Amino acid sequence: MEKKIALSMRGITKRFGSVVANHNVDLDVYQGEILSVLGENGCGKTTLMNMIAGIYFPDEGKIYKDDREVVIRSPKDAFELKIGMIHQHFKLVDLFTAAENIVLGVEESGKYNLKTVNNRVSELAQKYGFHMDPQKKIYDMSVSEKQTVEILKVLYRGADILILDEPTAVLTPQEIDRLFAVLHRMKEDGKSIIIITHKLHEVLAVSDRVAILRKGEHIATVNTCDATESSLTEMMVGKKVSLNIDRSEPKNPTPRLEVKGLNSVDAEGIQVLKDVSFTANSGEILGIAGIAGSGQKELLEAIAGLQPLTGGEVIFTNPKKDKPVTFFHKSLVRVKELAALDAFHDEKGKAVSFEGMSNTEIRKWVESGNVLFREDEIMDLRDKTPLEIRELGVRLSFVPEDRLGMGLVGSMGITDNMMLRSYRKGHAGFVDRKKPKALAEEIIKELEVVTPGVNTPVRRLSGGNVQKVLVGREIAFAPKVLMAAYPVRGLDINSSYTIYNLLNKQKENGVAVIFVGEDLDVLLELCDRILVINSGTVTGVVDARTATKEEIGLLMTKTNAPRKEEA
Repeated sequence: MEKKIALSMRGITKRFGSVVANHNVDLDVYQGEILSVLGENGCGKTTLMNMIAGIYFPDEGKIYKDDREVVIRSPKDAFELKIGMIHQHFKLVDLFTAAENIVLGVEESGKYNLKTVNNRVSELAQKYGFHMDPQKKIYDMSVSEKQTVEILKVLYRGADILILDEPTAVLTPQEIDRLFAVLHRMKEDGKSIIIITHKLHEVLAVSDRVAILRKGEHIATVNTCDATESSLTEMMVGKKVSLNIDRSEPKNPTPRLEVKGLNSVDAEGIQVLKDVSFTANSGEILGIAGIAGSGQKELLEAIAGLQPLTGGEVIFTNPKKDKPVTFFHKSLVRVKELAALDAFHDEKGKAVSFEGMSNTEIRKWVESGNVLFREDEIMDLRDKTPLEIRELGVRLSFVPEDRLGMGLVGSMGITDNMMLRSYRKGHAGFVDRKKPKALAEEIIKELEVVTPGVNTPVRRLSGGNVQKVLVGREIAFAPKVLMAAYPVRGLDINSSYTIYNLLNKQKENGVAVIFVGEDLDVLLELCDRILVINSGTVTGVVDARTATKEEIGLLMTKTNAPRKEEA
């Protein structure tokens, strides 16, 4: 039986000044199917979907709905054509209930009867398998519940074509499975569903067909059953791309950053971190997993000196270079004290404790030169500003979640943003621009940053290119501890793997890497250990090599889970 076309786009072109976002795009969406839209950053995926949703209007081309040409000039026009879009950032009124948000803006005859509305919403939710209380306030809801309200909002208006922008970005594995089950029920009910996503494994798991865009043009639409991650990636970027994260074993991991009993409250007095403790080792990647808003942002900001603390310690261990022991400037008592702190070790790195040795034996062994000595600097970074931390000699780099609000200055060029770390090194009131400019040019070349030049304001760059500039600058600082919050958010698959490889290189160079991610598959492939946090509390630490997504998903939703440390 031939499928009926629900929506058709022919020759769609959209320009923003001299930039062509979409060029001559032809696309069909069938009734009762799930279509995924894939492409690199800036390829025009969201722009194309926004034209269907009435947010943008095409400069050229035509849109057909049920074989009839239509004009969509606003979201209201889209709703009248039974087209609804669920955006990645929800548009809900926090003080309203779920039902009140769902009927907001819907015209009905006579007065609103909330009891009737609640019943209608409950029936709609049950029809598609949603679990939701229509009288629950939005501010009391989890992320997945808010997403449910957004989906029901467009279904309540009678939408038969739904567009979902990155629907799984902030969901746990269990919530993703439930969402996919609901999407399949909607598909069976004859709904057409379009998903914008960058997670290839989810595309293959849930969709019937995949449309690939490259540089604003429609390259192909393929059946999911005939596609693989490699083939989709090759069509997206125009060349073969390795999709393997080469995770190496940690070499001589030693504690570099130790967080003990960290507590913090926000500006409204709400506790955002509750007794958080963990250790980040040199030469390993520690992942942090959790539902969005669980305290990941506040935790990294607290370590970096940007979030006030009400309790706890942030201990940084700065290793001094190993050197042969010369006993003559150390008393025997001091030598024994240092031995208890594992300050002595042999050439293979094995700690020497001197346990059971006589004073004479200790003296001979130390003076033989076969024992190396390291007296580490132990520093408490609590209540230190970022500048004070740097002046202590602590090389700590931070890639914040808020790229332009906290990481970079949007009105400044790439060179000037490089100088934010080095402008104090100038002499006689003048700053050195040669080295920052060379660094900017190196980052542009190595990370393939798309920009007219080093002096172009970074706010004019795409989100993915802004992220490349920020990550490149922080890695160029040669840190001992590198903290990255969602460093691949908004990046296409090719750029994402470039960042993963950069983090792995930092790990191999002995850096303690702390990686906050939202894709559990990546966390399990990239990290050595994963710390799970929920509502500001650590609910578990697991070995990334043996843990499962389901195990982590359960820890993400528990508040008092038993702590599980790897051996």
